Amino acid sequence: MRPPKDRPNTRFHGRVENAADTCAHPGCDAPGEFRAPPLGDSRGKDSPPAWRWFCLDHVREFNSGYNFFSGMSPDEIDAAQRPYAGWERETRAFAHTGADRPPRWGDFDDPLDAIGARFRQAAPKQRADGKPLSGENRRDLGTLGLSADADRKALRQRYTELVHRYHPDRNGGDRSHEGQLQKVIDAYQRLRKAPAFA
Repeated sequence: MRPPKDRPNTRFHGRVENAADTCAHPGCDAPGEFRAPPLGDSRGKDSPPAWRWFCLDHVREFNSGYNFFSGMSPDEIDAAQRPYAGWERETRAFAHTGADRPPRWGDFDDPLDAIGARFRQAAPKQRADGKPLSGENRRDLGTLGLSADADRKALRQRYTELVHRYHPDRNGGDRSHEGQLQKVIDAYQRLRKAPAFA
């Protein structure tokens, strides 16, 4: 939409039209359509700062008087202007725990083969009997420490072993493993009803 001919250049970045406040500059009654930082620290304990609002002419005047380096020593100014300012700080390495590392592109002649290999690595192992396992079933098998090919007998044996290990009546009244015991019980109850173990 184009501005009306009687109001040229009405589109400015940061303009808030129909502002309720008037310009904060003394003696100016134009609408305050541009936000500027507050004087001093007017921030309440649990509230954002109380911004000052200026008209276009006075926000331009405010911006022209702004000096980023105000109050800095010559050494601090020099340090802030260096091309690599901020890069000398040590940063943490990016974690790759969210996903497996992808295959190396150099190991493949065709980039599409590399992409396919990435997804083949991520595909979960299927059961030998072809019975389906949901993501929840796989997590429950991991809780019990079983492979995807475990059968109903292995499931029952592992459940019994873990209950004996974690139950307070079996380990001298030690209740520190009750959380793990509950996870084992919940996993077993879900798995015994799963199609792969029916």
